[in-house]
Amino acid sequence: MAKPAKTVDVRHYDVIVAPHITEKATLLSEQNAVVFKVSNNATKPQIKAAVEALFDVKVTGVNTLVQKGKTKKWKGTPYTKSDVKKAIVTLADGQSIDVTTGIS
Repeated sequence: MAKPAKTVDVRHYDVIVAPHITEKATLLSEQNAVVFKVSNNATKPQIKAAVEALFDVKVTGVNTLVQKGKTKKWKGTPYTKSDVKKAIVTLADGQSIDVTTGIS
């Protein structure tokens, strides 16, 4: 008898937008942390549940920050970039996420 396929709640895909890959985020991976761009209205419990469900890891902590959008000019016309919410997710010892492979 085959095992039933693991189903993931569709709402988890709305919480996690993309991995945030920068030099600073790469340095954080040495402390067992991963940085994600998340939905602006996502809460810490929702982020924790989404990461645990999508990547099958144990999350020990979630820190969030909102990067305010900068004012830029294009052809002399000013505009404002969108605000971005980021989540720094700390994983349990021995756990890791390879963000370059995507969600399987």
